[in-house]
Amino acid sequence: MRHHDKNHKLGRVKRQRVALLRSLARSLVLSEGITTTTAKAKALRPFVERLITTSKKGTLAGRREVARRLGSDNAGKKLSELGTRYANRAGGYTRIVRVGRVGKRVGEMSRIELVK
Repeated sequence: MRHHDKNHKLGRVKRQRVALLRSLARSLVLSEGITTTTAKAKALRPFVERLITTSKKGTLAGRREVARRLGSDNAGKKLSELGTRYANRAGGYTRIVRVGRVGKRVGEMSRIELVK
């Protein structure tokens, strides 16, 4: 049974995994698209989509939550802009496009980007 095993562990302990997701989320928000492994992209998608949904509300508590989860002020400001951009959209803010293997890599690479 796979009870309580929904999050992707990515071969890391919790602190490393949270730091990785924060870093990937900051990069994704600021550049609106990054190339990473497919597993990391799939783990990043719900993390970022929740942040965008929280920033759409535009409350002080929401801004503080986004700043706490990202650990960055620049990305928080960009997320508030994205919140207004996605005001009429009910989820599905990101897209994952599989790029395939790059070079001698064993894992498959994907591009995760924000939908326009």
